[in-house]
Amino acid sequence: MAYLFGCENVHLEYPTKKVFDSVTLGINEGDRIGIVGGNGDGKSTLLALLAGSVEPDDGRVMRRGGPTMHALGQADALDLEATVAHEIVGDTPEYEWASNARIRNIIRGLIADIPWEGRIGELSGGQRRRVDLARVLIADCDVLMLDEPTNHLDVHAIAWLADHLRNRWPKKSGVLLVVTHDRWFLDEVALSMWEVHSGQVEQFEGGYSAYVLQRVERAEAAQTAEQKRKNLMRKELAWLSRGARARATKPKFHVEAAQALIAEEPPVRNSLELKRTAISRLGKQVVDLVSVTQRFGDNTVLDDVTWQIGPGDRFGILGENGSGKTTLLNILQGALKPTSGHVKIGKTVKFALLSQHLNELNELGKLRVREVLSRYKTRYEFDGKELTPAQLLERLGFDAVQLSAVVGDLSGGQKRRLMLMLILLDKPNVLILDEPDNDLDIDMLAVVESLLDTWPGTLLLITHDRHLMERVTDDQFALLDGKIRHVPGGVDEYLRLLDSRSGASAVAKPEKTKPKRNAAGEHALKKEIASTERKLSTLCGKADKIREEMKGADPTDYVALGDVQARLHDMERKISDLEDEWMRLSEKLG
Repeated sequence: MAYLFGCENVHLEYPTKKVFDSVTLGINEGDRIGIVGGNGDGKSTLLALLAGSVEPDDGRVMRRGGPTMHALGQADALDLEATVAHEIVGDTPEYEWASNARIRNIIRGLIADIPWEGRIGELSGGQRRRVDLARVLIADCDVLMLDEPTNHLDVHAIAWLADHLRNRWPKKSGVLLVVTHDRWFLDEVALSMWEVHSGQVEQFEGGYSAYVLQRVERAEAAQTAEQKRKNLMRKELAWLSRGARARATKPKFHVEAAQALIAEEPPVRNSLELKRTAISRLGKQVVDLVSVTQRFGDNTVLDDVTWQIGPGDRFGILGENGSGKTTLLNILQGALKPTSGHVKIGKTVKFALLSQHLNELNELGKLRVREVLSRYKTRYEFDGKELTPAQLLERLGFDAVQLSAVVGDLSGGQKRRLMLMLILLDKPNVLILDEPDNDLDIDMLAVVESLLDTWPGTLLLITHDRHLMERVTDDQFALLDGKIRHVPGGVDEYLRLLDSRSGASAVAKPEKTKPKRNAAGEHALKKEIASTERKLSTLCGKADKIREEMKGADPTDYVALGDVQARLHDMERKISDLEDEWMRLSEKLG
């Protein structure tokens, strides 16, 4: 594994904050690294530092062999007067780029609905984001640095992007560094994780699931004071380990170790008890759509839809951008009268909406957070405990200093968390969340999920974060061609429906029929699986020894450190290959 680039003893400080303090990192060819951390902790700055667009105050950034790098920032630098075609392929003749299957696939996967000769200045923010992403992906490069690439992508486009990144380079070549709060995406594309916090970068093996396990293990071993943080991660680990995803994917973390850590952890929520409580608050009727059709001119958004939403239902709503999800929410609340059909809303229903744009906070913009809280009762009951509004806000990541901040000066993530708290304090019994994950980092998403786990009402969720969707809802429905369709198989089934509709098969592949086999064949398979598990155990032991060697290495000895890291990465790849083999054999055994 060739060392490509990295940094040594890097220190970076701004007038009001120390961003990095003596950070040393190495990136080898073949690395696929997911980067997480709190908002403002320095994730984007780390990418800029490694790319060379930000210079450290001390230490150095090193490169070997001049790898070509391309980066996607959170803001684009597209020319407003240029066409989509020019920003993506420049002056390259059409016969050149059109003959390249990879370029055609990127254009089809990301911008098929955007006019090729359209002007950049006429596009929406989401369309511009997709154009910028396509521009970056089309270029040949050794290293891709992507900052929040899933922003403005729907579930289908996110699945396409994950598939593209998994297959972009041959194994053990190319480098991917990606900052994202999309946990499903991290598990799909990352082979290792970096967590940026407190001026340091902590490294973890494996994707998001493995990262959660290691965080819990380290917290257990160190008996840290971060008890609240650990408990949230234990809950997340319990869901990951017990859910369908843990059974369906290769063992990216050791299942036995995970099960031991969460043995005493109850299920993330008691759906039956929550439903009983919801019935007592709502009665039997919540919202019924009866033969509802909604048209805008010649465009039919909803086509003769009949759908019943009951007390305690937790429904996720899936659909492509522009499919009519927000229109559906407006009709459900009675804010929009349908073209035909009718909507029955229960007499006790009290709606609350957390919208994408948070317009509800505009009238509070000049008040301080403390002044807003003073408008509410002093104590509320949450999850069987009495909390003040300030204590609830503390659970949502606010500290004492931020209570004195002006609402209009808060960051996007802080405003979203404040709005969610105000909604919960109003005690609604039907909660509608439209992209609640916008501007939230992974830890804050875990906090929000924990709050929703004990919320006893009807929940409707729209999100492109499939981890959040599958984590907090019990059933998912797809809005396809004006119809609402139950998808018992969740997001995976929805993607299969989309692909079967379009005839595509790049992202979701049909399930294979299991072959018949005799008892002798089954016995041979079990022996092969056992042998693979023994090999895995041996390799994991060797990897642990290399890690111990790394701990004792001199961090200033660049050559020695690079050698140890190369050996560790080589061992990790061998482990990954064996895990793939284990999964193949297990699927064959059934």
